[in-house]
Amino acid sequence: MSPDGGVPKTSVDTAKIDKRGVVGDRQEDTVHHGSPDQALCLYSLEVIERFKAEGHPIEPGFAGENLTISGLDWFSIEPGARLEIGPDIEAEVTFYATPCSKNAQWFVNGDFTRMLQSRHPGESRLYARVLRGGALTTGDEVRLVG
Repeated sequence: MSPDGGVPKTSVDTAKIDKRGVVGDRQEDTVHHGSPDQALCLYSLEVIERFKAEGHPIEPGFAGENLTISGLDWFSIEPGARLEIGPDIEAEVTFYATPCSKNAQWFVNGDFTRMLQSRHPGESRLYARVLRGGALTTGDEVRLVG
């Protein structure tokens, strides 16, 4: 969560999700972030761990993702995929998130393109629209349903 906008996002134990995303979260740059098709920014814990193993000083939330997800085959999730998040929430992946220079600090030599889908397929953050909102708690299961 980032009530003042920007990165990194800090972890919370519970959150409410509505059509606009995480209630109480804010984006610093509303020109490039915050549309309904960007309501949620999702990232894979396994990808973040792989980056850390390469020596990048990145942690969950640092790249601006609202939800850090583990246990899914991140390489197989593409725009159009639907996710059930916890008992209430349904989201549809809309597109791959283009990294910006604010993420340079999390990468060796400032190479934030390390998470650019066109250069490193399957290692990008994903944007999603919220189809059904609700409550979310850390540890809730995320399922790929279509």
